[in-house]
Order: sequence, then structure tokens, then C-alpha cells
Amino acid sequence: MCAKTLTIDGNEVSAADDATILDAATEAGIKIPTLCHLEGVYDIGACRLCLVEAVGIPKLLPACTTKVVEGMNVRTDTERIRKYRRINLELLFAERNHVCSVCVSNNHCELQTLAYNHGMDHVRYDYLFPKWAVDTTHPRYGMDHNRCILCTRCVRVCWHVEGAGTLNTAGRGARSQIIADLIQPWGEADSCTSCGKCVMACPTGALFQRGATVGEMEHDREKLEFIITAREKKQWIP
Repeated sequence: MCAKTLTIDGNEVSAADDATILDAATEAGIKIPTLCHLEGVYDIGACRLCLVEAVGIPKLLPACTTKVVEGMNVRTDTERIRKYRRINLELLFAERNHVCSVCVSNNHCELQTLAYNHGMDHVRYDYLFPKWAVDTTHPRYGMDHNRCILCTRCVRVCWHVEGAGTLNTAGRGARSQIIADLIQPWGEADSCTSCGKCVMACPTGALFQRGATVGEMEHDREKLEFIITAREKKQWIP
């Protein structure tokens, strides 16, 4: 496979022909913030937190879905980028009911961490305060739509890692939501295997283990990475 050379934040790096800007930056040790990205499953560019600048291209580009181009000159941390990332974070907080102090994932939330890292101490937009339900019909897990940011990491893991296809999205715009099977209570979804991969993949407190304390909600991504790597290398096939 051919390699391509590009510049990221002044550093010349090489990347595989089919690599994305995020792949190239990660390989070079350059950190780009993400929310909807999850190693091992395909990217959809939903959260727009990984936006970067490419010299000669007027619009900002999502690093997770933009393929590298030979000679590309990329900037990952400029005043313009920080401004748009801050806007996107504030809109995520304003769209639903994110109250960190009473969330089961307080201090274990990727959205919360990114807000801290970007100096977000307030939201400049009006909160929508939507009336979302909490689905606790599943015997082991719960789904709090108030905390959901529609990153669809749970959906992609359910379909392409577990292979159950239980979770999906329904609705449009601000009324979009994660659903189980044919829009029924999660506990009544016959396709669910209760594997818990969706809970491990969730970056916020939208999916949680019932009865778990805040201290127990730290997500162990290494379990997902082990499963994905083992399948890719066919380690479980005799």
C-alpha cells in the first residue's frame, strides 16, 4: 500500500493511502479531540469535535472521515478551530439535560472532560430542557435519553461488534433518539444479548449499569479493543 506524506501542525508525517487525517495525527502522536469516534468501528463524523483546517480549503474538515492527500497541510489547533469546537460543545449541552453533578457518569464522561479542556464554564445558548424519558426496563442496563448526544457509538458497536442489531436511531433533528428494535422498551427487545458493549462504548451517562455507583461507571475501552482486534486477526476462528 502506498504511503502519503503530509504536514500536521508543522510536522511532516507519513500515512497509509487510505488513512484519515485522524489516523495520521494519532499515529504521529498529535491529539485531536473526538466524541463520536470509537477505535475499531467505522466513523460517521457526527459530533464535529475533530474539525481541522487544511490549507487551501475554506471549510473546516472532520478529521475522522477526511482521507489524507499527498502534500496536505493540516492545522489542528487554531483560534478558528477552538471557536467552533467550543460552539459545538455548548450546543450539545444546550440540546439535552446534561447536569453533571447528578449524572451517574460524573467525572467519567468524555463530554464533560472535553468541556473542561476547552474552558467551557458556561453555555451561551438557551437550554431546550426537553422532556426525555429514562428507560430502565432492561434487567441489567438503563438508557437515559437526557444524557444522549447521538454519537451512535452504541449503535455501531451493537451492529458491527456484537452483531445483534438491537439499537438504532429514529426521529429527526432535536427529536432524534436511540431506539431498541421496533421502538419498544429496551427490556422487551428480543434481539438484545445483554452483552453490555453499548454501555462500554457510551461516552456519557446515557447508557449505564443499573445499580452502579458513580465510581463504578468508568468505562473500560480495553475490553472493546480486545474483542475488535481478536476478530480482525481471526484469533477466535479454529
